[in-house]
Amino acid sequence: MTDLLSIARAHAAEPDDWPFAPRYDPQRRWYGRLAVADDHEVWLLTWLPGQATDLHDHGGSAGAFTVVSGEVVEQTVRGGELAATAYAAGGGRRFGAHHVHRIVNAGARPAVTVHVYGPALTAMTRYRLHDGRLSVESITKAGADW
Repeated sequence: MTDLLSIARAHAAEPDDWPFAPRYDPQRRWYGRLAVADDHEVWLLTWLPGQATDLHDHGGSAGAFTVVSGEVVEQTVRGGELAATAYAAGGGRRFGAHHVHRIVNAGARPAVTVHVYGPALTAMTRYRLHDGRLSVESITKAGADW
């Protein structure tokens, strides 16, 4: 099995090899695909302070992320509530195919992260947490929505 966190860390360690420089968009998170292989894809994301994702999964793909610079907070649902884990530069984690989470830059500085998904993303489901329960908000598809 491919070690997605090792791949994320390898890409994070070589910013001079990225095909483009990170960009920042004050209106929404910025992202660009760094690489694609038969069994995974690699994405670069930037986060200005306050920028975040919705609660989401990765449509059946496992994944990993590492923080290149700044700090992000991952929120997961535990016991019907959001539980937070902070990751600073060099930190990261692996997650399984059915992992639901939210990522936010709760700090005062921009952040850059590298994410790897295996297999490549085909869909993402967005969720809402209400009264301790998750419900599906929307499903987006690769090639149509991003």
